[in-house]
Amino acid sequence: MDDISKKAYFSDSIYWVEVDRIKPNPFQPRKEFDEAALTSLAESIRSYGVLQPLTVTRKEIEKPGEGIAVEYELIAGERRLRAAKLAGVYQVPVVIRRAEESDQMKLELAIIENLQREDLNSVDRAKAFKQLVDQFGLKHHEIGKRVGKSREYVSNSLRILGLPQEMQDAVVSGQITEGHTRPLLMLMDKPAEQKTLYHEIMEKRLNVRDTEQLARRIAVDKSRKGDLTPELLLLERELSDSLGTRVRIDKKENGGRVTIDFFSVEDLAHIRKMLGQKQEKPAETMTAAEAMQEATPPELAADMPPQDTQTPSPEQDLYSAKNFTV
Repeated sequence: MDDISKKAYFSDSIYWVEVDRIKPNPFQPRKEFDEAALTSLAESIRSYGVLQPLTVTRKEIEKPGEGIAVEYELIAGERRLRAAKLAGVYQVPVVIRRAEESDQMKLELAIIENLQREDLNSVDRAKAFKQLVDQFGLKHHEIGKRVGKSREYVSNSLRILGLPQEMQDAVVSGQITEGHTRPLLMLMDKPAEQKTLYHEIMEKRLNVRDTEQLARRIAVDKSRKGDLTPELLLLERELSDSLGTRVRIDKKENGGRVTIDFFSVEDLAHIRKMLGQKQEKPAETMTAAEAMQEATPPELAADMPPQDTQTPSPEQDLYSAKNFTV
């Protein structure tokens, strides 16, 4: 069999290879493997075997005194290989590609397989793209073409690596999602505000939509700080600290407006309590609807469906937004 026929034969055939003879792919972009998922896959392999072949390269090496030795290097299928080892499987099915596959091709194939299976977290994916840029000199649009994504997808993925390490680690561990990284990246030139937003996401479990709104507000707030006197800035910070949430003061020609953020009914009830209003029922005994009705200040209630036709008491009116002036 000539060399060309041999290459075609290997590429189109499936072989059974001992798991211990398969070396890992040094360009594997995926760094995190869920142990519970691997255990589950191992149980499936014990029952049904490895249903999809792994992809490897085959290389013949002449060793002095030992003759010809054959080595295999994994290109795609590391999760299946790990699970097969856990299951105690002796051999796995493989498709053998040409041994002279380039390092770039090995990385590309590993990235593509993980993307097709959606197994890569956004940080590992970004690092793999960066390796294609730095090590192999590929442009963003070239990477996109190879992995079936747009240039914008590649560029936005790479931007994630600009986040501080603790935020990247939170993405890898699943504490925040890739969607949360977009508003965090909006504040790249405001590291203090970016860190504050990150801690609010973690502490208040903000969803992506709330995080984006907060990031936009922070960006606007930063640009308007020159409009406030030092006294008003200090007051704004003191109100934020005492209420435990973001407070914004907007100065107008006559007076101004105070905006208080809240992210749940519980937050609103806490703010109401901090403002000094008495709760007629303990918060833990209220239903969500009761808490909302009880906690909502009159100025917010104007924008909500009517719950009650009673006239606000003097005490309630005391804390109306119309009595807050700057």
